[in-house]
Amino acid sequence: MTPARDDARRDARRISASLTDPRVIDPRQELVRHDDLSEEELAQIVRLLAAMREWRDADQRLSFESRTHMKLNETDMRALRYIIASMNADVPVTAGALSDHLHISTASTTKLLDRLERAGHVVRRPHPTDRRAVTVEITPETHREVRRTMGLQHARRFEVVRSLSPQDRDTVTRFLRDLSETTLASVPAVGSGDPETAAQDSDPDSAAASDARRG
Repeated sequence: MTPARDDARRDARRISASLTDPRVIDPRQELVRHDDLSEEELAQIVRLLAAMREWRDADQRLSFESRTHMKLNETDMRALRYIIASMNADVPVTAGALSDHLHISTASTTKLLDRLERAGHVVRRPHPTDRRAVTVEITPETHREVRRTMGLQHARRFEVVRSLSPQDRDTVTRFLRDLSETTLASVPAVGSGDPETAAQDSDPDSAAASDARRG
């Protein structure tokens, strides 16, 4: 490898590691003021933002690997988690309840359940009290697989949170809620029902292609 190529790779790694540093992404302070911070304060903020990015990347990687292994998309996984939670609470899962939870149409929910049933992930059964309705249950095999992947990861997160002091938990909770409100305020169109986005999310091939493009 030539010296020039070595320098280019070092520069690329340096930029990749600095994507949360306002001195790099906003040097003229057009969006973020940071000249009123000490170097120590700024470095601490950048470390926290970098840690958040690392966690998000790791979480997305785990989700992608789990969905790829089970040949599911994100909406499928959300549906399975909801079904498991409902079954654990002894609450029958209807297509209507699933539609409300996922914020998708009845027709899209029917297609989703048809796909999950064909793949052996769920079964439909008669509703115990309503003859006009059916309930949805997850199959034992898929239940075990979801618990092995996403369930185990949630348990590990629980242990991390439990290790914090009560005061630290309150601080982190306020921080994450404030962050969520800021994110939603910045992107008001999130979840507005873009037909193309909805179509991609309900199609496993489109969802896998989208994940591949994101890396």
